[in-house]
Amino acid sequence: VQLQASGGGMAQAGDSLRLSCAAPDSTFSSYGLGWFRQFPGKDREFVAGISWNLGSAVYADSVKDRFTISRDNAKNTVNLQMNSLKPEDTAFYYCAADQKPIAFWPRYEAEGQISYWGEGTLVTVSS
Repeated sequence: VQLQASGGGMAQAGDSLRLSCAAPDSTFSSYGLGWFRQFPGKDREFVAGISWNLGSAVYADSVKDRFTISRDNAKNTVNLQMNSLKPEDTAFYYCAADQKPIAFWPRYEAEGQISYWGEGTLVTVSS
């Protein structure tokens, strides 16, 4: 099972980009969906996640008030709207799916327990 991420690219500081991720079928309507990112030479870190029933969204402090996560269960997609981009947002972004509570995803990722991943999409922000 592979999640399909798209929308990465190059931007300048202050610009916006939108990442999208498609799940293969409606099974994932009952999964939390979210995004992690990985800086060169660093471990992957949690960015944002949204519960399966749209009941809650969780953000990393570094992106709060700049990034917005949304999902469309009819289309099996999750999106990450990234505004006010900064050079320090430059990273590979990975979408993820799991049925565990979103709030604990950083711990689960560190333990290798996130169930499904997409391939990374590169976001490069220049100053």
